[in-house]
Amino acid sequence: MKRIAIVTNFNIYEKASAALSVADKLHSLGCEVLVASFNREKINRQRLARRDFISFIPLEKIYQTAELIIVLGGDGTILESARRAAPEGIPLLGINLGRLGYMAELELDETDRLSEIVEGKYRLDRRMMIKVEVIGRDGNVKFESYALNDAVISNGVTARMIDLALSEGGAAITNYRADGLIIATPTGSTAYSLSAGGAVVDPRLECFCVTPICPHTLGSRPLIFQKTAVIEVKNVCQREKVLFLTLDGRVNFEVAYNDTVRITESDMATELVRVKDNCFYNQLRKKMNFNI
Repeated sequence: MKRIAIVTNFNIYEKASAALSVADKLHSLGCEVLVASFNREKINRQRLARRDFISFIPLEKIYQTAELIIVLGGDGTILESARRAAPEGIPLLGINLGRLGYMAELELDETDRLSEIVEGKYRLDRRMMIKVEVIGRDGNVKFESYALNDAVISNGVTARMIDLALSEGGAAITNYRADGLIIATPTGSTAYSLSAGGAVVDPRLECFCVTPICPHTLGSRPLIFQKTAVIEVKNVCQREKVLFLTLDGRVNFEVAYNDTVRITESDMATELVRVKDNCFYNQLRKKMNFNI
């Protein structure tokens, strides 16, 4: 890999400085370094030394021309980059500058290992994504998108219970009265779903995790579905004008009464670059103090 893009929040001095340090390392390895053009002024405002070797190009071209995206930040930054990189089939390498950095492969003091990636000494960790559609009562698709972590249906900022009907493949399963419902991928099983009491799922399984948020019943439990499942969640809550669908904590869409949210496996996937021998369970122990 020789054409590598760097993504971070260049408004923050520490992250901008770290990104330029990574750029220096990549340049020394003979790489072409790409940065989105709207960040040029942000870098200048930080009064950091100029790097004339950096190519500043429009953001959309970053994800069309780069061979690798290096993301410096936390899991949220990686999720945002994954949404842009997956349609183009571009792998991501996360360098942790966040609080947890569960999806990141390297810490900032491990950038010497970038040479291994440039030399092709890495593997790709494929992570399934979900396709999410909102279907109106007339049967037409009102919204379509995708997510790496999860789709969450809730009442938004108002903490009131809602009513949702869950089915799979056209077969009714149950009705929930809860604060909301999370449909997560295995990658997302260690995010919001975990906080809501959902199962921790090895990402090699490729499945759906359905977890109610604060259900008002003693019988509600998280459910696991195979990746070929067609999961539908219908808004049957009559007392709320609209509910809200949130994808990966970033993309929002209103779900009206009798609208249905359909979740299936996406034909896209996120590819994460790996150079370490860490397995999924080592990450759990290290990042989450998880004792198995």
